Amino acid sequence: MPIQSERGYLIMALNSGTVDYVDCAYQLARSIRHFHPDAEICLLSNIDVSESDLFNYHRTFVSPINNNPYANDWQVFGASPFRQTIKLEADMIIASAIEHWWTMLEHRDVVISTGARDFYDQQTPNRSYRKVFDTNNLPDVYNAITYWRMSATAQEFFRLVRQIFENWEQFKTLVKFPDNIPSTDLVYAMAAQIMGPERVTMPFVSYPRIVHMKRHIIPTRSEDWTQEITWESNPLRINTVAQWGAVHYHQKDWRHE
Repeated sequence: MPIQSERGYLIMALNSGTVDYVDCAYQLARSIRHFHPDAEICLLSNIDVSESDLFNYHRTFVSPINNNPYANDWQVFGASPFRQTIKLEADMIIASAIEHWWTMLEHRDVVISTGARDFYDQQTPNRSYRKVFDTNNLPDVYNAITYWRMSATAQEFFRLVRQIFENWEQFKTLVKFPDNIPSTDLVYAMAAQIMGPERVTMPFVSYPRIVHMKRHIIPTRSEDWTQEITWESNPLRINTVAQWGAVHYHQKDWRHE
């Protein structure tokens, strides 16, 4: 894909039979524009969307794989119209200004965010969702925020991501307790391990790192945190605590208005 702009945000939204990720992407784009009205934003989706001032660009997946929608992730590299891209998962919102991310990230070829926070801004010690990472000593990456600039390193990374997804039956023999269908985080971690984590992560920095609203991280008694925790909008506060950066709200039908 020809480069059309210097830098911008790419939101990946592959609708499934149960989740309207494109709708989530609209919410995410609105939250970015609340803080950065002039931000360049690209939507990568599997459906045609109506014209919207929220997105500067719209790209569609090439022959999306439906039995494992995660396996389409490698396409973000070729779809991005930007020389420098920050990829964001659709089911997040931005709760504060994030323009300063570029200042740190632009000095690297690839940066996958590492670690997760609870809504009290504390790095979570809970490893319930990371057992395969810990058992295999894999980098603690979260693909929900991934930066790259057009470079040989980025091309190599996404080529490896594609290779792992498309040859999972072979690659899963390299790890203990693998899932039959790999998550994007696991594939990114394996690709990072193969390339060298020092080339594609910065675990020594505090941002960008997501707030992850999963049950065992928060924690809550049930999976649906919206039934137990209060929140306020504009600015976003969860249990009266002001949020910043990216909040991965997890409950797909939650709306921040």
